[in-house]
Amino acid sequence: MKKLAAAALFSVAASSAFAGGYEAPVMEAPVIIEETAASSAGGYVVPLLIVALVAAAMSN
Repeated sequence: MKKLAAAALFSVAASSAFAGGYEAPVMEAPVIIEETAASSAGGYVVPLLIVALVAAAMSN
C-alpha cells in the first residue's frame, strides 16, 4: 500500500512538473523610427540671406 501511494505521488509530481510544455520565448523586432527633414527650404535660404546682406551693404 505504501508503494502504491508513493507511486501515485511521484506520478502526480512528475506530470505537474511538465504541465504546459516548453515554448520558446517570442522576441519582437525593434521599432525603428527615422526622422525626416522638416522642409526643403534650407537649401536656398542661406544664400538668399547672404545676397540680401551684400545688397544692403552695397546700397550704403
